[in-house]
Amino acid sequence: MAYITLRDVQLAFGGPALLDGANFNLERGERVCLIGRNGEGKSTLLKLIEGSLLPDQGEVSIQNGLTVSMLAQDVPMDSGKVADIVADGAGEAAKVLKEYHEASDACVLGDMQACDRMGLLQHKLDQLDGWALETKVNSILSKMGLDPQADLAELSGGRKRRVLLARALLTQPDVLLLDEPTNHLDVESIEWLEKFLLDQNNLTLLFISHDRAFVDSVATRIVELDRGILRSYEGNYTRYLELKAQQLEAEEKQNALFDKKLAEEEAWIRQGIKARRTRNEGRVRALKALREESKARRFQQGKVNMGVQEASRSGKLVFDIEHLRVEYDGNPLIKDFSAIVLRGDRIGLVGDNGVGKTTLIKAILGDVEHGGSVKVGTQLEIAYFDQLRNQLELEKSVSDNVSEGSDFVDVHGQRRHIYSYLQDFLFSPERARTPVKALSGGERNRVLLAKLLLKPSNLIVMDEPTNDLDMVTLELLEEMLAEYKGTLLLISHDRAFMDNVVTSTWVFDGKGNIDEYIGGYQDYLQQRPDQTVVDQKSDVKKAIAKAEAEAAKNTATPVKKVKLSYKDQRELEQLPAEIETLETEQFELSEKLADGSWFVTDADAATKASQRLAEIEDLLLEKLERWDKLEEMSKGS
Repeated sequence: MAYITLRDVQLAFGGPALLDGANFNLERGERVCLIGRNGEGKSTLLKLIEGSLLPDQGEVSIQNGLTVSMLAQDVPMDSGKVADIVADGAGEAAKVLKEYHEASDACVLGDMQACDRMGLLQHKLDQLDGWALETKVNSILSKMGLDPQADLAELSGGRKRRVLLARALLTQPDVLLLDEPTNHLDVESIEWLEKFLLDQNNLTLLFISHDRAFVDSVATRIVELDRGILRSYEGNYTRYLELKAQQLEAEEKQNALFDKKLAEEEAWIRQGIKARRTRNEGRVRALKALREESKARRFQQGKVNMGVQEASRSGKLVFDIEHLRVEYDGNPLIKDFSAIVLRGDRIGLVGDNGVGKTTLIKAILGDVEHGGSVKVGTQLEIAYFDQLRNQLELEKSVSDNVSEGSDFVDVHGQRRHIYSYLQDFLFSPERARTPVKALSGGERNRVLLAKLLLKPSNLIVMDEPTNDLDMVTLELLEEMLAEYKGTLLLISHDRAFMDNVVTSTWVFDGKGNIDEYIGGYQDYLQQRPDQTVVDQKSDVKKAIAKAEAEAAKNTATPVKKVKLSYKDQRELEQLPAEIETLETEQFELSEKLADGSWFVTDADAATKASQRLAEIEDLLLEKLERWDKLEEMSKGS
C-alpha cells in the first residue's frame, strides 16, 4: 500500500484550478521531486498532504500510523534559542521538558510547589521518553554545525533553514516534505544536505526544488504539476526533459487536430439550410461540446521573454584589484586579494554564507570601505541584482516598480507600454497592478529581472538571482547570460547554473583568503589542491597497473585459438533472429509514438514505451557487439 495517495483531488482559489482531478501515489523509500512553474500550486499540494489544507473534492489518503513532517519554504523572523525551537518539533515532550527545567530553576530558589511539580513532570517525561530529547537535539545540531544557545533572529537565512530542517528531522518522520530546501544554503550546506538525505535509508521524501544538480543527485522520480494535472516521470531531470518534450509535441499535434475539426464544424454550421440540406441535430450538439471543450482548455504557461540591453563597450580593463582588505568588527573578512577583471569575463563567487562574497562585490564597486586599491575601468554601465531585493518597494505595484510610474519604457530603442513589457515576464495586466508585497518569491525575482534588464549595461552584478526561479526561467536566464557580451560578477549556490554560465571562479575559504580557478564549480572541484593530490595518487596507481598489464602481456604464452563451444555456436545461430525481433519491436514502438497522441490518451503507457525504446537501443548494441565477437572467433577457429 502506498504511503500517501491522492485520488481525483480538486482545489481552486477563485481562478483556474490549482489541482484539477489530480492523482498521485508516494511509495515507501521514494524520493520524489515535485516541479512546476511558479504559482502552479506546488506548495499548496504539500500543505494538502501535511493536513493544513483540505481539498474541495477528492481524497488525500495517508497510511495509518504514518508520521509526516514538513519544512516550509519561508524563513521565520522569530527570535528564540535554537535548541528550544528545534526541541519544539517533538511536541508534548518538548513542552514538558521545558516546564521541568523551569520548575527545577524555581525549586533551587526555594519554591516548594515547584519542587512538588518536578515529580509529576519527571513521571511524564519517563512516559514520553523526554530525557532522550536533549541528547537528540544536541546531536542533530552538532551534525548541522549549529550553536544550541544562539538566537534564531541573529542567524543568516541559510542557518535559519538548517534550524528548521533539524526541527523537522528530530522526530524521525516516515515522510519528509521539503519546500525549496536549498534556498539560501551555501554550496557546502547543499552538498551536506544531499549526503544526509541519501544516507537516510528509511526516509521517504517529497520535495520541491529548482536546483537541478540537487534534483539529479537526490530524486528517484520527478512529478510535474502542470495546469492542475500531476504527471510522473521516472529518472532524473535530463530524462524528464526528453519525455516532457515528447509530451508537449504530442499535445501540440492533438490541439492542432482539434482546432482543425472545430474550424470545419464552425464553417458547416454557418452554411445556409440549402447548403446543409438537412439540419443534423447530433452534429450541432457535437459542435456545442467542441466549443465547451475549447473554452475549458488550459494552455501551458508561456516562457519569460528576457533580453539584456547592452550599453556601449567598456574599456578592456574592467577592474584592477590590488591587495584588497576588508575588516568586520576588527577581524579580517578579506585578507589580501588581488585580481584583474577584463571585459567579457564571467566570474562566479563561491563560498559559505557569511564569508564575504557580497562584501567583496560592494568593496570592488566602492560601496564598502577597504584597504588596498581598486582601479576601475572606463565607460562602465552597471546593472545590480540585489539578493535581498531592496530595490523593490513592497507597497508599490509591479508596474510602478519597473517603470518608476511611467506608462511606457524604452526597450532596445523602441517605446513599449509597461503592461506589454511585463507580459514578457509572465505578468498579466491585472497582476502588473498588484503590490509587490503580495507576490511570491519567484514573482519578485522576475520583477527585479524586468527592472534590471531595462537598464543598458556592460557589467551585470548578480547576487543570488536563482532563488525561487522555476527551472524554465533559470534555463532562459542562463542562455541570456551566456550570450551577454559584457562582464558578469555572479554569486550563486546553484552549481548547475554556475557551470553553465561562468568562465572562472573565485573561491572563499572562510579564513579571509580567495583563490581563483578557471571554469565553473565542477572545474574548481577538479583543480582544488586536495583533489589534485587524489588525482596524482590515482595517476600513479593507473601507471603501475598499466605497466604490470604490459609486462604480463609480453611474458604471457600466446593463447591457442579454439573452436566455438556448442553453446557459443547456438548463440551465434540465434542472434540474427533475436536482433530482427528487437528491430521489429523498435519500429512498431517508434510508429506508435510518432504522432505523440499516445502521450495524451495513456501517458503512463507511452512513458513506458519510450523507456522500452531506450532499452532496445542498448540491447541491440550489446547483441551486435556479441555477434561480431562470435563471428571473429568462428573465423579464427
